[in-house]
Amino acid sequence: MPDSIRVVRADITKLEVDAIVNAANERMLGGGGVDGAIHRAAGPLLLDACKKTPEVRPGVRCPTGEARITPGFDLPAKYVIHTVGPVWHGGAANERELLTSCYRESLELAAASGIKTIAFPAISCGVYGFPADQAAKLAVAVVRNRAGGIAVSLVAFDDAIESALTTALG
Repeated sequence: MPDSIRVVRADITKLEVDAIVNAANERMLGGGGVDGAIHRAAGPLLLDACKKTPEVRPGVRCPTGEARITPGFDLPAKYVIHTVGPVWHGGAANERELLTSCYRESLELAAASGIKTIAFPAISCGVYGFPADQAAKLAVAVVRNRAGGIAVSLVAFDDAIESALTTALG
């Protein structure tokens, strides 16, 4: 199958795909940025579902680099895959490996759930400070290696992210 990867400038909460990926925090209780937008659009049942996700240690339902899945509730997407990206600390704190793991684990969870279309935000590129060009290259590399038959939309929230993703996609 040829690359089924595209870059789109859109509101991820409005995309009609099987699953959207949420750039969550480890608590999975909502937050700012895309996380807050997804929680608002999905409605209060998303928070309830997240609260039912077992903690792996106090206050942590989804450790950095891992992924969890919930229904999408009021979203057009049937599912939300929550993943926690790393905070950028200059690149020497395993950030690249953790971000790679976010994309890989999200795609593995999608495949195991029968998902055929998925949309990813630019994980860790907002307040977590991951450099957009590096994050985009990692995202595209993982998606090319791991997407299989899943059609992937890489969703940009601004010009800089859109440019980085488009460049990385080539």
